Amino acid sequence: MNTISHPTYRWRRLRGSDRFAECVRVLLSLGGIVLWCVISHRFAVAIPAMLGAIACALAETEDHWRNRLGTLLVTMACFATAAFAIEQLLPYPLLFATSLPIATFLLVMLGAVSGRYATIAGATLILSIYTMIGADQPGAHALNPWREPALLLAGAAWYGVLSLGWSVLSPQQAIRHALARLFDSLADTLDGKAALFAPLPGVDREALQLALALQNEQVVTALNDTRLVLIDRIGTRRPRGATAARLQLYFVAQDIHERISSSHYPYDALAKAFFHSDVLFRCEHLLRLEAQQCRRRAETLRLRLPLEDDVQAATALADVHAAVDALRAQPRPPAAHLLRALDGLLKNMSAIRQQLAGDSRIATPVDDGDSALQDPGPGSLTDAWSRIRLQLTASSRRFRHALRLAVALLVGYGVLHLVHPQNGYWILLSTLFICQPSYDATRRRLFQRVAGTLLGVVIGWAVLQLLPFGPAQLLLVVISGVGFFAARQRSYSLATAAITLFVLLCFNQLGSGYEVMWPRLLDTLIGAAIAAMVTYFILPDWQGRQLHHVIADTIQTDARYLTQVLAQYASGKRDDLAYRIARRDAHNADAALGGMLASMLREPDRHRQDSEPLLRFLTASHRLLGHLSTLGAHRRAITSADALRVVTQAGDITTQALDRLADALASNAPATPFGDAHRLFEALEADGAEDDLATLVVGQLALVLALHDELAELGVALYREA
Repeated sequence: MNTISHPTYRWRRLRGSDRFAECVRVLLSLGGIVLWCVISHRFAVAIPAMLGAIACALAETEDHWRNRLGTLLVTMACFATAAFAIEQLLPYPLLFATSLPIATFLLVMLGAVSGRYATIAGATLILSIYTMIGADQPGAHALNPWREPALLLAGAAWYGVLSLGWSVLSPQQAIRHALARLFDSLADTLDGKAALFAPLPGVDREALQLALALQNEQVVTALNDTRLVLIDRIGTRRPRGATAARLQLYFVAQDIHERISSSHYPYDALAKAFFHSDVLFRCEHLLRLEAQQCRRRAETLRLRLPLEDDVQAATALADVHAAVDALRAQPRPPAAHLLRALDGLLKNMSAIRQQLAGDSRIATPVDDGDSALQDPGPGSLTDAWSRIRLQLTASSRRFRHALRLAVALLVGYGVLHLVHPQNGYWILLSTLFICQPSYDATRRRLFQRVAGTLLGVVIGWAVLQLLPFGPAQLLLVVISGVGFFAARQRSYSLATAAITLFVLLCFNQLGSGYEVMWPRLLDTLIGAAIAAMVTYFILPDWQGRQLHHVIADTIQTDARYLTQVLAQYASGKRDDLAYRIARRDAHNADAALGGMLASMLREPDRHRQDSEPLLRFLTASHRLLGHLSTLGAHRRAITSADALRVVTQAGDITTQALDRLADALASNAPATPFGDAHRLFEALEADGAEDDLATLVVGQLALVLALHDELAELGVALYREA
């Protein structure tokens, strides 16, 4: 029987899905609420209770059960404060209109403390509007003013208990899924890297390198997410057991990423030099096999299966060795610098192969000091307040978003009182979900929200026609709620359609399903219009205004990374915390630049610069990071004092040049090229020619300086456009 079609395998794949655990928790929470309401014949209380459960699920973070308990208590405190405050203030429109923007601004600024608090603050805003929607229903205040907040909190607490229990029973699940996503992203990068080695005519390597630079953002995000999950599990304790093993696997992934990022020599030049050889085809084949092994590693983490070695990759690696040896044995072998580039590439691919085969000895910290992770959370209340205070400036992206969202919700509240629509608080809900920190994100969310709402209304109308009432609708209520969480990370339009169907079916249980269809769509359109106008006119976050700061930070972090790398050619290889922070900062800056340029290209024409120099700058910057990664991948102590002196001198020249370039870009001033460094580096390379490692380092630094000159020229072009 085919393993893939075996029921046990299919069940493993379903259980190993990233969304499975959350969907099961939502299914249990919503199903439990519906079942209790059916038994007690009180379905009217189900709607606020289910909305509370959904809000708590949106506030959930991937914490260990100890931290999740603390997070749950903070979440419930925020929920209770918001729900009861709204219930008290809602009958007084002027007082409520004053409090709404202030509370919104404060909650968004609370997110400056950490990502965990940002998630809680966002969910608190959502629950606040759920409270308004519940209080707006006919007779809500007449029955009991505390009823809606109490039911919302009960639903949230019910989901919180389920989530806490799940975390106790599956403490390693979040780590496994984070690592699986990381290895999947590494596999995609390996495939993108392999495409660069095809020695075929007409290959647009500039476009391939641009795609690789943008793909690097996905790897960096996955690395950061995995680090946060590991920090949460380890805390201040020494890692043990499964957590220690997965920490080592995270370091393996870091080392693989550095090796994948490496660039030993310009790819066009390699393709031209080895056009009549099969060595680059063999390199491409090996990289694709290693990408497949990365995906198998991800699958074993998700499905909890043993890792099997890839015999094909071992054979392909031997073939590459044989091809390089054949080139070296030719009567007229290729130039020495080309063979050095192939040797360095071969060492990297061999190391990746060993790492994927389970040999974690390569570049993996073993000492407690080396294996420490930098905790991004606040160390104290003073630290938390200082983080918020630093963001209280108009130059802060968070500050501008907090101000825009506060104004947007205030305008929405004014509009609903002006036109008095049915279920008018849905305007605020749509505005909250659509209004994002950037124009590009708001634009995409706007179209997704409107399209999803329209689709949900159409599906809801069809369902109400086919199933006017009965138990089947109750089942669909639960399924649509689960569908929202299943789709929200992959397709926001489908998630919106699911939650729209959920709302229509819930209101239909109270006899008003058809009545809320068009108000839901109309309120979505009004909320979308408000979000769009506020994003465009109030402190708009046009990416071009911050461009010079972002590109300067990219070069500055590269210089710090180079400083850390060069120090280890004197002291010996050590993946300590300082080195890993410098490497992570460089890749984070590169990913931020890629994300910023991608977002800028979707902004209105008059608010963006010419795309060609920007994309060329991103590509050149990523190539520069590739040469730095090459130096990082080949770190080891240089034993010759003369060779070390040459490397130190060349490193100082390069680091100073990068620092000067960063300063010029930060001040938005024309950046001057370094000049003709070839003669200087030829002399330095000749001095260190007896040491192969020193020759490799000086050669890479020469390539970095050549890219420095290209970046300086592009900086001049960007300065003229600014």
